[in-house]
Amino acid sequence: MDKRKLAVMTSGGDAPGMNACVRSVVRTTLHEGHSIFGIYGGYEGLINGELMPLNRHSVSNIIQKGGTFLKTSRSETFKHKSGRRRAAEMLKEWNVEILIVIGGDGSFHGAHYLYEEQGIPVIGIPATIDNDIYGTDLTIGYDTAVTTALNSIDKIRDTAASHNRLFIVEVMGRNAGFIALEVGICGGAEEILVPETKSDLKKLGEQIKTWSKAGKKSSLIVVAEGDDLGNANTIANKVKEAYNIKSHVCVLGHTQRGGSPTATDRVLASRLGFHAVKESLSGQEDIMVGWKDNSLNTIPLPESWEKKKPLDQDLMDLYSVLSS
Repeated sequence: MDKRKLAVMTSGGDAPGMNACVRSVVRTTLHEGHSIFGIYGGYEGLINGELMPLNRHSVSNIIQKGGTFLKTSRSETFKHKSGRRRAAEMLKEWNVEILIVIGGDGSFHGAHYLYEEQGIPVIGIPATIDNDIYGTDLTIGYDTAVTTALNSIDKIRDTAASHNRLFIVEVMGRNAGFIALEVGICGGAEEILVPETKSDLKKLGEQIKTWSKAGKKSSLIVVAEGDDLGNANTIANKVKEAYNIKSHVCVLGHTQRGGSPTATDRVLASRLGFHAVKESLSGQEDIMVGWKDNSLNTIPLPESWEKKKPLDQDLMDLYSVLSS
């Protein structure tokens, strides 16, 4: 068997479970009798030649850690064809035959361009707290982000009840409402606002008044940051101006990105890392490995951003009943 050289990198926004995925990629590659490099600092690090051989010891005691020990970045240089050419030259200089990219849709765009323009075999592993990647039920980091947000919302609910207040809580989700929907259901929110559905200010104001007439002393609205009515502060101002209803705003922000990954994220990351190596060594390239219907799912890399992943309609129906 010819010994092959692989490289792994994390790119874009960090997500809990990235370290667990790198660990799985490294140990699976070594188990298969090949060697592997870690690329430090994402695509910018690749362009700058920041590669280092990894072994089993390199990834010891990282499965429980949030963030990414390989670091990550957003590279302006890599957005240009000349930058991608330089990245490919660096991989060839180190004799790397396969590149595994752990990240979201922006990272996958970059990986696909490396394949399309420079002929570099690439495999994508979906890691983003937004869970907005087509072709997989879950993305690495999503379950941890939901758990982190829910812990905060439970605490906010205590304060809302103690002071008879209306709270508007903003969670991440610029283009997708997966976090908001799941957290809102689990946190017992009276209203959930997501980018996938049009929000109505008049309807929202009337609902808040209805809650008050029904005897509710405290209420909770969960909003994804990309909702069409605006972010939490914008919505609070609109409600105040239109209906003279005062609310308190809490923006959870980047707390959702951090922390030790949940068991679900650790298992998912380990599974996807394992299968990414297996698929790449079998000759697959320019694909994403995902986990769908409790089994491995592979799709052409461009499909991961060309096709829209819908919100779970069953959860939407559930929310409409439970919040009424």
